[in-house]
Amino acid sequence: MTSLTKLPLVITMGEPAGIGWEITAKAWLNRSKINSPFYLLEDFNRIAILIKTLKKKIPIKKINHPRQAKNVFSYALPIYDKPMKAEVVTGKPSESTAQDVISSIQTAVNHVNLNLAAGLITNPIQKSILYESGFKYPGHTEFLGSLANHNQEPIMMLSCKGLRVVPITGHVNLLSAISSLSEDLIVKKAILVNQALKDDFGIVTPNIAIAALNPHAGERGTLGDQEEKIIIPAINRLKTFKINVTGPHPADTLFSNQNRKTYDVAICMYHDQALIPVKVLDFYNGVNITLGLPFIRTSPDHGTALDIAGKGVANEESMIASINLAFEVVQNRSK
Repeated sequence: MTSLTKLPLVITMGEPAGIGWEITAKAWLNRSKINSPFYLLEDFNRIAILIKTLKKKIPIKKINHPRQAKNVFSYALPIYDKPMKAEVVTGKPSESTAQDVISSIQTAVNHVNLNLAAGLITNPIQKSILYESGFKYPGHTEFLGSLANHNQEPIMMLSCKGLRVVPITGHVNLLSAISSLSEDLIVKKAILVNQALKDDFGIVTPNIAIAALNPHAGERGTLGDQEEKIIIPAINRLKTFKINVTGPHPADTLFSNQNRKTYDVAICMYHDQALIPVKVLDFYNGVNITLGLPFIRTSPDHGTALDIAGKGVANEESMIASINLAFEVVQNRSK
């Protein structure tokens, strides 16, 4: 079997009306910053037309097999052709392209499973459009988990320079997030995160900080009892597994410059508690990585940016960071 480090990475189409193709093309243009060759799953003829709208010379080349990407990458953006049946209007997503978006993700996973690609980077998707087509998953993370046919539920981690965060609850409203918190859920996810930090990031002995839910960590139950009834018991259980875990930490101090130096990951109780600090610290370089999958997946930590699609102003830094983090995980898993 070919070593993962010798294989290219594969990038999915994402929402075709958005900025995915643009940030991928611009990432290739800045390939001196990139540690691994990659190829894009897209409609070659569509990209050939779109690429001319950028005021930059970006050559593209159709490949018939993922293994060709490595040789092509030095002089052109490799594109594994996936022709689309429906017309795409920039900035205006359509349900008619939903199956193409889903198929791109499925093909990328298939390439990784067949040892044709080392890992995948997913371009942002327009979830509302996929839902209208009958897509039954909250987002990429859950869909990838189903494609993996894996008993372990995957977890979303957000990463930027100097900070990694994991939300215990994901894309649900705040009331649902609070009501779904449980001791078992925190323990289960923290154990997976601890192992992923070892396997994917090469951290021998991870330090994990657990955020509180309520202000001032609940003030001994006077501002909420979730810390006393759920979070502290979870922390105590995790310590019995010899996991280095601390908390619950009040969220208003957990992300200070000084405190961020004391842990390798912060496990947060809900979506925004985790994502706001990452986006404040480094909006353009945030990366979403899925933990608990048998294959490697990262993604830019932003959306489809329909409002700027086609204007040539999309920032590619998060895509570059996603590619490089995927390759870092490839290297660590290969060891």
